[in-house]
Amino acid sequence: MKNKKIKVAIVGVGNCAKALIEGVAYYKNNDTTQGLMHPEIGGYKVTDIEFVEGFDIDFRKINKPLYQAIYENPNCSKNLITLKDRIILPNVNIRVSPAPIFDSMSSSMYDDNIDEYSRFAHYSDNSFEKESERINYVHKLIKVIKPDVIVNFLPVGSQKATEFWAEICLKYGISFVNCIPVFIASDEEWNRKFKESKVAIIGDDIKSQFGASILSQMLQELSKDRGIKTLCHIQRNVGGNTDFLNMMDKNRLISKKISKEGVINGSDFVYAGPSEYISYLKDNKIADIHIEMEGFAGSKMSLDCKLSVQDSPNSAGVVVDAIRFVKLAQERGVYGSLFGASALLCKHPNLNIPYDEAKDEVDHFLNRWE
Repeated sequence: MKNKKIKVAIVGVGNCAKALIEGVAYYKNNDTTQGLMHPEIGGYKVTDIEFVEGFDIDFRKINKPLYQAIYENPNCSKNLITLKDRIILPNVNIRVSPAPIFDSMSSSMYDDNIDEYSRFAHYSDNSFEKESERINYVHKLIKVIKPDVIVNFLPVGSQKATEFWAEICLKYGISFVNCIPVFIASDEEWNRKFKESKVAIIGDDIKSQFGASILSQMLQELSKDRGIKTLCHIQRNVGGNTDFLNMMDKNRLISKKISKEGVINGSDFVYAGPSEYISYLKDNKIADIHIEMEGFAGSKMSLDCKLSVQDSPNSAGVVVDAIRFVKLAQERGVYGSLFGASALLCKHPNLNIPYDEAKDEVDHFLNRWE
């Protein structure tokens, strides 16, 4: 008989984790499917997601109940549920545990010039002083809590830290949802490891439910379908959450730019990436898209649009699907990178395909089990 709960551990208890946890509570408190791409996936509803552990490096969150830690600084996303509704959040026994740091801290995230409420406060003075102690602690804890899925919300550029959590999933048979642009699911060697270890993975770099990347992709595909040649496609983003703060360190943006620009295929000139951190914006993300095109008989045309979204809930609306997809795949013996789901939900899957083809792949995957 199917276990109707999906036990999820979160790495990085930031704004995206807050939106994900609150979002699940929202649907438990409200009898609606509005706002969901897939109300059910293989019989699993969003309300079947159960959070069993959080991992972080900020001492303002470590050892606190998960339901409380998501409201600590530097988290700044708008609340999705009322104070009264928080009773449904993870219980007091589910706490945030210390995680190894590796390369998950950029200098911009603890710069003294950044407002104290926005910057990170890592736990160098915490009792878990040595990296090796934190690594050993994670191994011991994972064996006890036995999550079904690990969701990676680490900052952009956390290559070594993400690889550590990928290895944890391989070692203990835990499905992996890689929400950041460190290339695991889309890497041939990592994909082989996940298949051999019989573990499902979705990645890399989660798309927003209605964000700049999916909008750019659809505009690009529409132009091609209508016989329009795209001369240039420029996408610029600004925001004020810790994701943008982290990306002030330009050395961490190589994979991010590859990921975002890979979504936009077929243009002579492509630019996509974060441009600025503005703390006042908090979790509000503003994207400007500029496209120049040639139509019938070489006639010129251009498009400029502005998109303003709450960044973290926009991500959470996709992650709830990714969690259920890997759980279903694991149950059905489908391992490695989930091709269709990754193409539909992520910016950098192992193969970028048009949106309609990705939807067809996902529908085919789901219909196999009906």
